[in-house]
Amino acid sequence: MSKISKAFEQGKAFIPFITCGDPDLSTTEQIVREAVRNGADLIELGIPFSDPTAEGPVIQGANIRALAGGVTTDRVFDLVRSLRKDISTPMVFMTYANVVFSYGAEAFLSTCQEIGMDGIILPDLPFEEKDEFQPLCKKYGVDLISLIAPTSHERIAMIAKEAEGFLYIVSSLGVTGTRSEITTDLASIVHVVRQYTDIPCAIGFGISTPEQAKNMAQLSDGAIVGSAIIKLIEQHGPDAPEAVGAYVRRMKQAISVGI
Repeated sequence: MSKISKAFEQGKAFIPFITCGDPDLSTTEQIVREAVRNGADLIELGIPFSDPTAEGPVIQGANIRALAGGVTTDRVFDLVRSLRKDISTPMVFMTYANVVFSYGAEAFLSTCQEIGMDGIILPDLPFEEKDEFQPLCKKYGVDLISLIAPTSHERIAMIAKEAEGFLYIVSSLGVTGTRSEITTDLASIVHVVRQYTDIPCAIGFGISTPEQAKNMAQLSDGAIVGSAIIKLIEQHGPDAPEAVGAYVRRMKQAISVGI
């Protein structure tokens, strides 16, 4: 069984996204530790990339700052090695296919296994092309996590049938970023997913408030938040760990027991 399933065993999961190296890797490590301490059930770690096509301006800015600070894939691997000395919370990478290709797919995924990463999300990898990575992911025990978007329509069943780890349901069209309102008929998407798999599904893109997180978790198995956390990190810099920890605690409480 996938280690990622542990994130969903204790009720609704809260999943924060953190860009590695923004503002620096030492702060990233502290942020992850505070997120776990305050109830994060699964951590998404972003490996910076120069052309993050799924991201809005907030996370794009984090990528630019991290790359300017000298963050590399190898340094991100070292960060995870340090975290894994005492943190067992499931963790997945979110990055882009070119990052994996340029590193060497087998070298990348074998290192993921070695350092204890549980999965990988590649938002620019079409489902129909996942065989580029799937065999190596299986070889090294890394779940290749699929995304379902509002435009997936008849592909939802196909994607759900082959899901592993968890299904990332995209709440809205467009790129990442906070939204004042989420109007997609997510209940219908989740209904179709439930017919084809018992793999957990979590909703991301656009979630920023406790109320939004609560609503998304009521529809699915969890809520994913990225841009709102990156904004906190940008605002607080080296002091961000405490602010992110407090935010994670509020969001986790909202989806667990209501606001």
